[in-house]
Amino acid sequence: MQNYIQNYTDRLKYALEQQAMQVIPQLGEALRNAWLQGRTVYICGNGGSAGNAVHLANDLIYGAGMQAGLGLRVEALAANPAVLTCLANDLGYDQVYAQQLRVKADEGDVLIVLSGSGNSSNVVKALEVGNDLGMITSAILGFSGGRAKELAQIPIHFPVNDMQIAEDLQLIVGHICMQWLCEVLVKDSQVKPVSKARLIA
Repeated sequence: MQNYIQNYTDRLKYALEQQAMQVIPQLGEALRNAWLQGRTVYICGNGGSAGNAVHLANDLIYGAGMQAGLGLRVEALAANPAVLTCLANDLGYDQVYAQQLRVKADEGDVLIVLSGSGNSSNVVKALEVGNDLGMITSAILGFSGGRAKELAQIPIHFPVNDMQIAEDLQLIVGHICMQWLCEVLVKDSQVKPVSKARLIA
């Protein structure tokens, strides 16, 4: 067991030393601008990455805005099983995120894709639709980065061949952004007060 612990921590440490860490500020600024402009952030992924999308949506809706008075407008696209199963059944699983974006998303909104391989057809199509709609698109990726690395405007790619490490990194990136937003949104709210209308809504 000790070997597993050491090997895992070594792999995670290696990943955290990669160039991808230097791209995180770009995602942070995109999220900050979404807050300032009242844009919506959409997050999606498959399996454990879908679970991470729900987790990070919670962090950005509440955690990032605790001290500022209001967090970001965020939706995890995997959170509604009725919608997912309807779209998968009627349109195909590759459309479960893309179709939601066609209906809900607007130009200037933010899309964050979480994926190990970056090649799952549903997240690839989500990025394609996001780009077509004029969204700001980002992807947190492992392995080779796949097609998603090519499509995302802000690709955060960790070249690690380990799905569990890749999923850990999704949360780490999200948590770094959340903690930074906790600080900067307080300053932003002093310049641009959060309206009562937004609080009521």
